[in-house]
Amino acid sequence: MSAENANFKIGQTVHHKLFDYRGAIVDVDPVYSGTDEWYENVAKTLPPKDEPWYHVLVDGLETETYVAERNLEKDDSGKAIDHYAVSEFFSDFVDGVYIPRHEIN
Repeated sequence: MSAENANFKIGQTVHHKLFDYRGAIVDVDPVYSGTDEWYENVAKTLPPKDEPWYHVLVDGLETETYVAERNLEKDDSGKAIDHYAVSEFFSDFVDGVYIPRHEIN
């Protein structure tokens, strides 16, 4: 499986359905790539490991999370997020989508 099968793309803003926060996607893994220990201790709802997972900058916090696709939905607010690392990953925010600073492989 590749990241091309992912429902969300780098630069897209999303909403976490369980924890009710917004964020911006900075990376996509085609399948879970963390440790078994992290999965067992943090991913309490046991989302599938064989589906896409996302690295997300959390709006209003200095945090990046790792989230299973099934826990995310599209954010249609059109609003930018407030995160200190936005400028490290993105060069602009156009029509509700961040433009990656560097070319995506």
